[in-house]
Amino acid sequence: MLPGSANPLRAPLPLGWALVVAVGAALILDGAFPDRDVWPAAFLGIGLAILIQQGRRLGGAFLVGFVFGTVFFGWQVFWATTFLGPLPWGALSVFMGAWCGAGGMLITLAYCWVAPAFPTLLSRLLFVPAVVAGLWTLREAVASVWPWGGFAWGRVALSQSDSAISNLFPWLGVSGVSFAMVFVSAVGLAAIQEGLRRRPWDGAWRERPSVGWATRAALVTSIATLMVAVPAFPVAIDGTLRVGAVQGDTKAGYFDPPKNYGDNLLGQVAATEPLYDRHVDVVVWPEGASDVDPLEDPGAAAYWDQVGARAGAPLVGGTITTRKVDGVRKYFNTVLMWDPKKGRPTDYYDKKHPVPFGEYVPERPFFHAIVPQLIDLIGREYTPGTTDDVLDIGKTVASVAICFDIVDDQIMTDGVREGGRIVFAPTNNADFGEFTDESVQQLAIARIRARELGRTVVNVSTVGTSAIIHPDGSEHDRLPTYRPGVMVDDAPLSTTMTPAVIGGRQIEWLVCGLGLGALVVGLTLRFGRRRRRRVE
Repeated sequence: MLPGSANPLRAPLPLGWALVVAVGAALILDGAFPDRDVWPAAFLGIGLAILIQQGRRLGGAFLVGFVFGTVFFGWQVFWATTFLGPLPWGALSVFMGAWCGAGGMLITLAYCWVAPAFPTLLSRLLFVPAVVAGLWTLREAVASVWPWGGFAWGRVALSQSDSAISNLFPWLGVSGVSFAMVFVSAVGLAAIQEGLRRRPWDGAWRERPSVGWATRAALVTSIATLMVAVPAFPVAIDGTLRVGAVQGDTKAGYFDPPKNYGDNLLGQVAATEPLYDRHVDVVVWPEGASDVDPLEDPGAAAYWDQVGARAGAPLVGGTITTRKVDGVRKYFNTVLMWDPKKGRPTDYYDKKHPVPFGEYVPERPFFHAIVPQLIDLIGREYTPGTTDDVLDIGKTVASVAICFDIVDDQIMTDGVREGGRIVFAPTNNADFGEFTDESVQQLAIARIRARELGRTVVNVSTVGTSAIIHPDGSEHDRLPTYRPGVMVDDAPLSTTMTPAVIGGRQIEWLVCGLGLGALVVGLTLRFGRRRRRRVE
């Protein structure tokens, strides 16, 4: 099929009904994510999203995918309206909807090219669903990294932090779990369609289904059972680190800053008081905990020294630093490893994945000409960090992921490969409000990372949701939102490398390559058949 040409397959739903189902599928899929957290809903939402792509022209395929994606992301990231209003939220939703439209076109092509090229029962029930799953994963993978670093929120695997298949994460990683979820959903859809008297892939009538319902049900059940039965990957614990993490409940928002310079730092210092008699090995503060850079302000440095000295431990905390790069002064979102005995940091990490249109503005002159009032709200331009991903805190090595870094697969696996035995995930959720889903969505991602990497994750926020999560994904301490508090835990340390860490992005490339490769083969066979017909 070429763009605009007729699809030889029959669409199961007219375009109008497909658009209605697209909206329903988006809302169902969103219900699988926190805070509703009905994880089985993801499979129904995925199945419906695949159904509406079958048998369409490319224009219709893009449209239904676009509607599905725009509604899904619009509901998923509604928290973005808290301080920025509807325009940036709407732009992000529409942009991600366009990605879903493009991905939907690929799925349509899979049913148009691959299904006829391999017209066997086994292909319809297993191979074509695998191709569809690979193409879905490809859309997620590309949108997660491009453009401007991408937007990795909302991948279907991120709905499964507390599901029956969460043991898959250390084996397959996030992209691998997305592939598995779409695969079993597509197999279920194919099994249902195989039982229809009128075949949806070519509209032909038949006397009876090609295979009985019991066999088809057994196939779907077997795949689902296998996914659930996968055991947890064994993680060897080789020691503990007594961590004290502090949620200061300060006005740390970028768009809702504190009234007075230094208020955040003073609030964080006050919230740390209960830790001083807990004999911790390290104190962890959130992203942006100090609104005064201790590298530039001696008074702020004195407070950092005081906290470390009274706790008898190094202080790992977030602040905004500046330094010259190629003669130009740049801003960095930084976590410092402050040694109170030396009165200075001995290591630091700069955030590698600052949020576009939140922490910096790509192509600022262009977008400023369109919406100057909004662009002017983002006064600082944070520079992506180039440091390694770990901090040497003396007793061990910790990998660091600041806020949005947590959704970046490469950053997370790199930190473990560089020797991180525990993950510190300082974050600042103050710009998203007390009653939105953003902080619990992020906490769910942190739980997934704990399982995937086989590491304890210390997810500490300025205002919540803060929790310490062990390598099995269980929460061992958690603080209520918008309340100051401390968490203390003897956090397990590990050097175990899970298959997801060892395989890394290669797992993603493999399943995406399966989808793209099958499309190429299907297209080649399609044109080959056309040439033979012309010769005949």
